[in-house]
Amino acid sequence: MHGAALIQALRQQRPDIRISAVAGEAMRRAGCHTVVPMESLNVMGLGDVLRALPRILGVARTITEWAQQQRPDLIVLIDFPGFHLRLGKRLRQLGIPVLYYIAPKLWAWGDWRVKRLAQAQDRLACILPFEVAWFAARGIQVNYVGNPSAFACHDQGWSRQALCQYLKLDAQRPVLALLPGSRNSELARHARLLADVARALQSSIPGLQCIACRAPGISDMQLSPLLDAGCVVLDRLHQDYALRVDAALAVSGTATLELALWNTPTVLVYRNSATMMFLARRLVALHCAGLANIIMDDTPVMPECIQEQATVECILPLIHNLLTNPDAAKQQRLQFATLRQRLGSQNPAIGLCQIIDEMLTVSSPAP
Repeated sequence: MHGAALIQALRQQRPDIRISAVAGEAMRRAGCHTVVPMESLNVMGLGDVLRALPRILGVARTITEWAQQQRPDLIVLIDFPGFHLRLGKRLRQLGIPVLYYIAPKLWAWGDWRVKRLAQAQDRLACILPFEVAWFAARGIQVNYVGNPSAFACHDQGWSRQALCQYLKLDAQRPVLALLPGSRNSELARHARLLADVARALQSSIPGLQCIACRAPGISDMQLSPLLDAGCVVLDRLHQDYALRVDAALAVSGTATLELALWNTPTVLVYRNSATMMFLARRLVALHCAGLANIIMDDTPVMPECIQEQATVECILPLIHNLLTNPDAAKQQRLQFATLRQRLGSQNPAIGLCQIIDEMLTVSSPAP
């Protein structure tokens, strides 16, 4: 998604540009030559990575050999630090300038990797404003180019009225959005929990209407607890997708930041395996899990129910309060206004194009 947006912006500014990529479907549609299909690197979690390690190492060799033969003027690495911190160092050793977009979250954990990041890029483009000072203090040349979610959510997508009309909901009755996650493991841990909360709320709030948001690749079977609770399904890929509703209950992830940007009062929930939570609590140097809360100085603007607290008994009073207490909802929305101000609404792809112009100018030989 981020790569496709950059390709579109570059082609508008430089119609003669040649772009090759580790490309997924969106990037291929935007117009690039595919060196390696992105699907070759679609892994999630330690187990998947270990099983796919030979393939992943093979992809890295293919990219390095391609770069050595083709000598591109610039390489842009997007996110994926576990792969790109190693690859970026190799590419720079070939004398090719490297721009790294979406800074690794070293401020959350793994700050010892700053040296590796310094070796992997020439310029760093970040999507969270506070990252500029953190990386600059450690000798990294960094720019904030804007936040993709803030740009995408700014005055775009359905209004509350339009969403209700699309889903055939009664706009005069309260609407709750339920976001159980986008990965299979998240659905398995959260779908029934969110469904149980929805049922309890429907018993105490007359006329409450519930929406279950479905990520790409998620089946009705995986959402069955929510469907059984009377939720209306909404696909997240719809071009007008936006959840400007009365409140939301959401699994931690980018979706919680989008909800804040849409001004939707939200309670965040998250469950993981005992092993992963044990490691996270010892490695992560933050109090909060949600992106919106982290951006707001690591304070729980959006209430968080994590692991042991991710129960119906803990969640229910928090989400009930947002749905029935106008003052509670108003307080969250005031904080969300500050968050939107901090992020701005600029298009990150345009900011990236400016950095790319600067880097190409510097690397071009003098006439």
